[in-house]
Amino acid sequence: MTGVTFRPGLVEEYTETTGAVLGGRTGWDAYPDPTGIYGGAWQGPVFVLTHHPEDAQPTPGVTFLSCDVAEAVRIAREAAGGKNVEVFSPTIGRQLLERGLIDEISLHIVPVLLGDGIRLFDSPGGAPVRLELLVGDDGRAAVDVRYRPVPGE
Repeated sequence: MTGVTFRPGLVEEYTETTGAVLGGRTGWDAYPDPTGIYGGAWQGPVFVLTHHPEDAQPTPGVTFLSCDVAEAVRIAREAAGGKNVEVFSPTIGRQLLERGLIDEISLHIVPVLLGDGIRLFDSPGGAPVRLELLVGDDGRAAVDVRYRPVPGE
């Protein structure tokens, strides 16, 4: 995501606490460059979960997995060496959430509405998942943001 800013120190927080990244094949095929993670500030093991690892382009530092999502998390956690496994896939994230394998969710709201892609935690007919806010005084508070469309962009 270009043309946006993040709170000071955010990228450093992630680079220090991330031990491995787990993503899906759709995201990987769209952005097949592990050196771009956190603007290139992070390097480490990257795992891509796919139904077709045989047709994936071999890339240094990237392991293509074809297994159950829980097994993929186990492999990534082992590689992370006690640090966080960051999940870069709404589909994998949804599956892990449904199985109780998500410890924490970080949402970065960027002032852009994408017209394409996979919806975050899209689960038609699924049960609501309550979240607890981890920053601030009221852990059940709603977070309000307001934007307006920028003409001509």
